[in-house]
Amino acid sequence: MSQGQWYPPEWPDRIRALAAGELTAVTPRRAATVMLLRDRGPQAPTPGPVVHMLRRRTSMAFAGGAYAYPGGGVDPRDDDRLIGWAGPPLEQWADRLGVATVTEAQAVVCAAVRETFEEAGVLLAGETATTVVGDTTGDDWEADREALVARDLSFAEFLDRRGLVLRSDLLGAWARWITPEFEPRRYDTWFFVAALPEGQRTRDVSTEADRTVWIAPAEAARRYDAGELLMMPPTVTTLRALAPYRTAAEALEAADVQDMTPVLAQARLEGDELVLTWPGHDEFTKHVPTAGGGGGAA
Repeated sequence: MSQGQWYPPEWPDRIRALAAGELTAVTPRRAATVMLLRDRGPQAPTPGPVVHMLRRRTSMAFAGGAYAYPGGGVDPRDDDRLIGWAGPPLEQWADRLGVATVTEAQAVVCAAVRETFEEAGVLLAGETATTVVGDTTGDDWEADREALVARDLSFAEFLDRRGLVLRSDLLGAWARWITPEFEPRRYDTWFFVAALPEGQRTRDVSTEADRTVWIAPAEAARRYDAGELLMMPPTVTTLRALAPYRTAAEALEAADVQDMTPVLAQARLEGDELVLTWPGHDEFTKHVPTAGGGGGAA
């Protein structure tokens, strides 16, 4: 069993309540997160890209202290108008993401691009379908970023105001994980992969994080295994999946063949134990005694 898994102390009681029919699962909120990659220089000691990660503040109600990627909830305002769009058509995105309508697909992709801008200062958009904006560190950009964070401005409005085209071709859908039914805060999250655009750089601007790092996926996974970095199962799984790729472009190209079947944890009773599993991901299986609690990172 890996040693850095985020495992809240209240889980055993909530799992028991769910099994007993005493807990009603909340509807998960749609969300998106982006594994932002950057190639290392030719003098790097080992090949392969590095990924941008944030450590969530310990005060956060969900996954406090865990390392994650930039991400957040879908804004329903981003499906109420057509926006400048480059890349695969929305019908293709809807099929890839497993949603019913093109407006839902637009909102999910908008969330991925918006959250990357909000939490890392990186914007996957340009004035045309073949360009990407350069430096986004000016005061005017920062004012817009803060307005997006405060939800005073929708991302669709932001793109329209600046005359920008969303570059969906710079994103690849990689995975989809749904928060377990016993969690009080649940998310239906799409994981995307993207490469850091030339001329842009990440900034430590997230109010939800107390640290940001660029780290090789294999190194991050190794430190999770050693109990040095705390992470949730989807984070670890996607890090392991990214590790074999030698460039950001290679990883982005591989996104098209990734399995987008939603992963949802399951809890069941086996004798005097509750067994928590993530289908297809045996390393995260948990055995919780029904007579006692548990918790912490395990």
